[in-house]
Amino acid sequence: MADRMKKSGFLDLLEQNQDIIHKICGIYAAHEEDREDLSQEIVCQLWRSYPSFRGDSKFTTWMYRIALNTALLNLRRTRCRGRTRPIEARHEDAVVEASDSERQETIDGLYAAICQLRQFDRAIILLYLEQLPYREIAQITGISEANVSVRLVRIKNRLRKLLNQES
Repeated sequence: MADRMKKSGFLDLLEQNQDIIHKICGIYAAHEEDREDLSQEIVCQLWRSYPSFRGDSKFTTWMYRIALNTALLNLRRTRCRGRTRPIEARHEDAVVEASDSERQETIDGLYAAICQLRQFDRAIILLYLEQLPYREIAQITGISEANVSVRLVRIKNRLRKLLNQES
């Protein structure tokens, strides 16, 4: 009975926060099949790790940490196999409702620029764009709040440069 309640609680939390998985897969996987595989891997890892969730942090903080670590590990494994990921393919399927094509172009450009960042920087900017506080970003990534702040300044400057190159 306890196992069934544990499974039910996990599935409820997973359903409520599935957008986290979709966003991470969208940033770290180039093709639809890769996103599906990564999504399944993240869910499996979350389930394996669920017994260790103590509730010291919010469930979403814990979920981001597991999902990002799984995505980064998957990316390393993929690179070791020699697969390449074209930048254009990384952002072409980003799901964003736009009221006009100019806004959509701006968003597509931002996704393209984000995909050019280093893996860890992508994780930080993704969490920042999710409007998480620096404290929570620090908990998820395992770095200090001060380091989050410094890295975000550098990431924003890098993104500005990348976006200005496209113009």
